[in-house]
Amino acid sequence: MQVKWSGVRTPHSTTPFVDEMYERLKATLTEYEVITCRWPDYTFILENAVADVEKAVLGALEKQYADVLAPLKDNLMPKKFGLKYVQKLAKRNSVDPYTVPDELGTLLNTMKRLLDVLRPKIEMQLKSWGSCIPEAGSTVAGEHLSEVTVMLRAKFRNYMQAVVEKLAENTRMQSATKLKKIIQDSKDSAIESDIQNRMQHLKTMLSKTIDHLHSVFQTHVFVTICRCFWDRMGQDVLSFLENRKENKSWYKASRVTVAILDDTFASQMQQLLGHVLQEKDLEPPRSIMEVRSILCKDAPNQKDSKYYY
Repeated sequence: MQVKWSGVRTPHSTTPFVDEMYERLKATLTEYEVITCRWPDYTFILENAVADVEKAVLGALEKQYADVLAPLKDNLMPKKFGLKYVQKLAKRNSVDPYTVPDELGTLLNTMKRLLDVLRPKIEMQLKSWGSCIPEAGSTVAGEHLSEVTVMLRAKFRNYMQAVVEKLAENTRMQSATKLKKIIQDSKDSAIESDIQNRMQHLKTMLSKTIDHLHSVFQTHVFVTICRCFWDRMGQDVLSFLENRKENKSWYKASRVTVAILDDTFASQMQQLLGHVLQEKDLEPPRSIMEVRSILCKDAPNQKDSKYYY
């Protein structure tokens, strides 16, 4: 199966290919409706055929966008800390920062549309027919389509996580934007304005990255990736603190940096999406909450700080 409409995007920032394929699927199912009403068992054969078509569609998409998926491969596979992998990590400082290409945005937007809009209509139709089968035995209508759903969700999630990891790697390329380095160089003796100044380069980088993500992804994908990126940055702070639990000299810097992270992600998303953004989208992600939990243990000594949690 080949992807038509290469390079063309719909108003949803997706490829027209999948809309065309699912229109054909719906038309085909409509043609078979008379048969399934007479012989409901035929639904299972149709479902298997639809599942095969969906797998072929996904395979065609991945083949079409292989070039933009290739840079994500290192982040899709389990890390193996052999000599070659360490050498590869060492070389990353010399490469250009990763920028999410428009084509990758088209692919992820398309996968999201498949999951949320196009596939549910097909599933609903087949499950409706399957409910008319008196006794289906161990086979359940929609089972094969559910397997495709699980596979599609896993791929979508893995690609997004790989993108986020690439963006996190960007922040570690220069010492001026390396979060752990910023905290480490800003002990309790540092005043808040100094820490804020140290964070300025990273804040600028994050803001520009979020702006670019907004230009590439449709709203739901954009929000999800931003929140994953926010969480990933929080993980850097969390791992730093967990490795130094007995040393509170970096707590003040951690409070300030986390507050700046929260403000940067929340304000940028709000500025770009406005009223479209839901309140839950602005809630700090899990890693940030865990950081706050650690910092709260030292809270009584920080009552005068606006970064007190």
